[in-house]
Amino acid sequence: MDESRRIAGVEDVPEESTLLATLRPVDAETVDEGEGDLGEGEDGSPEVEAVVTRAAGEVRAFRNYCQHWTDVRLDKDDGAFVRNGEVFCQKHGATFEADGGYCNFGPCEGAVLESVGVALAAGAVYLDPDAYEFVRLAPSAGKGDGSGSRTDLPGN
Repeated sequence: MDESRRIAGVEDVPEESTLLATLRPVDAETVDEGEGDLGEGEDGSPEVEAVVTRAAGEVRAFRNYCQHWTDVRLDKDDGAFVRNGEVFCQKHGATFEADGGYCNFGPCEGAVLESVGVALAAGAVYLDPDAYEFVRLAPSAGKGDGSGSRTDLPGN
């Protein structure tokens, strides 16, 4: 495996939380400006975030934004809340199955987190080369906590 695609050792990926990684899209046109995990690299190129977890007994990675309000990040650089194989949106209470990203409860029930391809080799997690390049373990540049101050009213 190409070491520039190595995200972390498998043992470094938490089961009860998430690991936050910054990625660079291979094709910048595939990134929507409304996605909450969008930042900008030093060279002006877009950066996005991925949450990596072992919550479902296997390593999976997803883009770091809720499907209800896409400007809300699941992991605000302190690990997303994970319980019983589900990743939680702490803003809305939505729960996403860690093995596939399916929202089984909350305002975006039925939606699916955007998957980020990863592979395991020699005890490490590697980014699949098709869509993203690995940048670093940390939030994308220029990100706040994504918490906002708006209130989610019934029917929103």
